[in-house]
Amino acid sequence: MNKETRIKKIQEIVERDKKDPFGKIEIPWQDELETMEVYKIPLDLLVYNKYNGRILSRTKSLEKQNQQLDVESDAGKLAIEKLLWDSKPDRNKKTQKNISDYGQQKVGIITKDGIIIDGNRRAMLLNKILKDSSFTKKYNYFKAVVLPVTLDENPLEIEKLETSFQMGEDEKLGYNATEKYIKAKGIYLRLTKLPEINPAKFDENAVNEIADWMGETNGEVKKYLNTMVIMDQYLEYVEYEGIYTQLDDREDQFLFLTKWLNNFYGEESKRAFDGYTNLDVDDLRDIAFDYIRIRNHYDGKLFRDLGDGYSDKHFFGNREVWKSFSSKHFNIVSDLPEEPKVDFDSTNLEAHLNSRDNQFFESANDAKGENQFIDNLKEHQQLVGYNKAADEPEKLVKRASQTFDAIKTNHSAFQKPEVQKLVEELSNKIFATLQKKSPSKILSHIINLLESIDVDKIPDSEIEAVQTKCKKVQQIGYQINKQL
Repeated sequence: MNKETRIKKIQEIVERDKKDPFGKIEIPWQDELETMEVYKIPLDLLVYNKYNGRILSRTKSLEKQNQQLDVESDAGKLAIEKLLWDSKPDRNKKTQKNISDYGQQKVGIITKDGIIIDGNRRAMLLNKILKDSSFTKKYNYFKAVVLPVTLDENPLEIEKLETSFQMGEDEKLGYNATEKYIKAKGIYLRLTKLPEINPAKFDENAVNEIADWMGETNGEVKKYLNTMVIMDQYLEYVEYEGIYTQLDDREDQFLFLTKWLNNFYGEESKRAFDGYTNLDVDDLRDIAFDYIRIRNHYDGKLFRDLGDGYSDKHFFGNREVWKSFSSKHFNIVSDLPEEPKVDFDSTNLEAHLNSRDNQFFESANDAKGENQFIDNLKEHQQLVGYNKAADEPEKLVKRASQTFDAIKTNHSAFQKPEVQKLVEELSNKIFATLQKKSPSKILSHIINLLESIDVDKIPDSEIEAVQTKCKKVQQIGYQINKQL
């Protein structure tokens, strides 16, 4: 059914029932709270809104693949219905039963040409019930207010109305977290007619208007816009530009990263290491993008160790820790094999990109199957912990002793020259510390070591060397005693 036919048929219903409508409700329209009549509109006269806030990230992602959804075709209608259902299947099942038992309880809003502004999900459920033979109660109409305009005639006013209803109310029912960021960006660019968002200089009038539409504070709207800028940078970084489905389940990480970048850029933050530059912040952003990409493979709380809190709590707060961590990270990435190009023509782009992300993660596994990204994260998390506990030497020394006790010293790997060299270095560090603090403890330790030697078990091949070293010990002891 074409647009003109829908307008004609809907208008006939309005004219027929305007003296005895189904009911009346008040809605905000053109800056006034207007009382409007509610009519029963046949489902076959309705058209889903493909830019509905509940599925905005999905339709935008499909359009990136040049899959233009023709909402007036059967195929387009089915595609939108699937997106709406998949946006919240558990809640949809519950609402579907409720509608079947009691009918549509919340009134929707449509344009005069039948495009659904508020109530796409409810209309989808009514259509599904109508087709499903298992339901006994069925309804072939949609209770709705009919706006006096088409979507094309007043797009901004309709956007305002839709946003007020959806983001101010329906969002609380479980919208995909990404949608509000995309929505805020879209409205901001339409209001300002700018090609992109510039966080350094917001249009305050546009921010005020969006805040009013969304029922949020100006600060919250700016947070949405700032975060969306970083989200878009991330998608460009991983070569997924415009594929907003790849932002799913990553909102917390983007919020943290946006906060860090706002704090650190400008080279003045006291929460970063001394002498850092904006280039270091760029590195933090890129490394964070890599960890956002592999988000499903580690506890999300570990992400905060990159840059959250006071300087003693994260990697970017300590020069040595950051330089070690970032250097190792970039070495890991440089050794990875070249990634395959993104196939935007894939029949299941989301699955294709998820697989590509998993390959990126798994290609960093070492010979033992341990992942280098995760090992690097945990290794430096431990190092930050050591730095924080620097004023608790007893705890750290005890932990170091327990760690050494856990080593299987009888294992052949322990006898390797490189391992023995590390043991020697560790020993030298311990003795150097004791020498500065308590020379008598060093001598006590040496006496204990000498007394523990079983002369009968000294190999013949070492007897001469042992004799030489014993004389050296005697000479050193004599000189120390003489000087005292």
